[in-house]
Amino acid sequence: MEVLMPEPQIYVERTLAIIKPDVIDKEEEIEDLILRSGFHIIQKRKLQLSPEQCSNFYAEQFGKVFFPNLTAYMSSGPIVAMILARNCAVSYWKELLGPSNSLRARITHPHSLRAFYGTDELRNGLHGSLSISSAEKEIRFIFPEAILEPVPTGQRARDYLNLYVKPTLLAGLTALCKEKPADPM
Repeated sequence: MEVLMPEPQIYVERTLAIIKPDVIDKEEEIEDLILRSGFHIIQKRKLQLSPEQCSNFYAEQFGKVFFPNLTAYMSSGPIVAMILARNCAVSYWKELLGPSNSLRARITHPHSLRAFYGTDELRNGLHGSLSISSAEKEIRFIFPEAILEPVPTGQRARDYLNLYVKPTLLAGLTALCKEKPADPM
């Protein structure tokens, strides 16, 4: 007798990648490198952050000498934000990026993205989340509608249902009641 076994669950990690304003013209080239490195681009959006949004996004850097320059740089033009997925996404993305200082990256990691696309200590071309928890927080900041694994529970689940599911259901059921089809099935 053949025993059916369920497919093994593979945990796919997600991380946030940002193409910064000074290399936005290299978007297609960078996306190609990302895909060839084994990542899947789950979601992508182009946007421009205000200085206030940049301050909130980089709140952990507040008080550091470079903070005002960082927020001015990140709000200076459009960015492309992507949710990347693969096994061990955070660590593989950090490895592909190289050191945050592009000048150091050219010496220690000459094949990294920051060595190739960055120009100095501040303008390093790309952003990557430092940990799984920061990736979740940053993804929620840029993609508030994204559902991250594990599926939200508790208050987060109720908030999601109230914001996205209930209004759609209400509109659909209201339209269905107004139509009163002879055979709803």
